[in-house]
Amino acid sequence: MTWSISGSYAAGCSCVVVCGCPVDAKPRDAQGREECVGMTVFHVADGRLDDTDLSGVDFALYNHFPSNLTSGGWKVGIVVDEGASDGQAAALERILSGDEGGTFGELSQFFGEYLGLERAAVGLSDGEKTRISVGGKTDIEYEPVTGADGSPTTVKNAPFGFAPEYGIGRASGQSNAFGLSFDAAYGERGDFRFSSEQPEGAPAGRG
Repeated sequence: MTWSISGSYAAGCSCVVVCGCPVDAKPRDAQGREECVGMTVFHVADGRLDDTDLSGVDFALYNHFPSNLTSGGWKVGIVVDEGASDGQAAALERILSGDEGGTFGELSQFFGEYLGLERAAVGLSDGEKTRISVGGKTDIEYEPVTGADGSPTTVKNAPFGFAPEYGIGRASGQSNAFGLSFDAAYGERGDFRFSSEQPEGAPAGRG
C-alpha cells in the first residue's frame, strides 16, 4: 500500500527551550527530569492511503520519551478528530503505528507501548499565538522565539525533525491524555510531508 500526508503542525512538550529530542540528546524539563512528555497536532492539507482520502483531517500524536530518542521505549497515543470518518481514523492508525512502512515504519522500531486511538475535537489555529487544542485533553499556546531581525528562529536539518526546517518557541498550557500529563514549556511549528516512499538516506522522522 502507498500513502502520503502533508500539511502543517504545531507541538508542545515539557522540555525547557530548546528540546534536545530532534538531535537525539537527553531531554530535560524544568525539574531536571530527563524525559520528554509532549504532543503534536497535525493538520493534513493533502493525504491519502490508497483509496482513502485523508485531506482535511486533523489528528494529535501524544508521546512519552523516557530518554534520548534512539534509546527507545516510547509511549505513543493517537487522537483523531471526531469529524473524521471511521475509515479515515483507521487509515491514520495504520500509518502512525508503522504498519504501512515509510516514515513511521522507520520510527516504530523505537516504540515501547502503544496507548491506543481515541476520538475528540482536534484543532490548530493561528492568531497572535498558535493554539493547539484537543477537546477535554489539551490546551496549549505556542509563541515563536524571534531573532535580532524579528523573524522566527528556526532549526534546520535535525535528524529527528518533523520537517526539514521548523520554527521553535515557547509554549504554555496543560495537557493530560493517555495518562501522560505535562505543563507545556517548549514548542515547534512547521510544515510536514510524510510518505511510504522514504527517500534513500533520509534521516529518521523525515518524509
